[in-house]
Amino acid sequence: MEIKKILIVDDEPSILMSLSYALKVEGVEVITCNEIESAEEALESTHFDLVITDIRMSGINGIEGLELLSYIRERYNSEVIIMTGYGSDAIRADAHARGALHYFNKPIDIPELLVQVASLGIPTRHLTKREAIAPTKTL
Repeated sequence: MEIKKILIVDDEPSILMSLSYALKVEGVEVITCNEIESAEEALESTHFDLVITDIRMSGINGIEGLELLSYIRERYNSEVIIMTGYGSDAIRADAHARGALHYFNKPIDIPELLVQVASLGIPTRHLTKREAIAPTKTL
């Protein structure tokens, strides 16, 4: 079975840990980066089926963060899901225009994230009914 690879980029360690836990299942390798530069290095050396990235990280405004989305879509055959705690309709529209598969406002709806990931043919965990509705499963 081919291993699917997911890259998660966010400057909040708790989000990296939570998303990694939610997405790591048999057949899936999850790599996390807490800065854009390390994400660019990872992209240069590894093909990722999916990149999940925050668009506003320490020292980077939302517009510059969207540049990472464009960079990935132009250079790599990877799908991109955007997440942000500082969203707006304009940023959402810009993200979709740049090729984002999906756009999440934080806190992230984990069951919906798993639906989006599964739509790419990437294995995901099956949430129990309790996990799917538990507020602690959002980030």
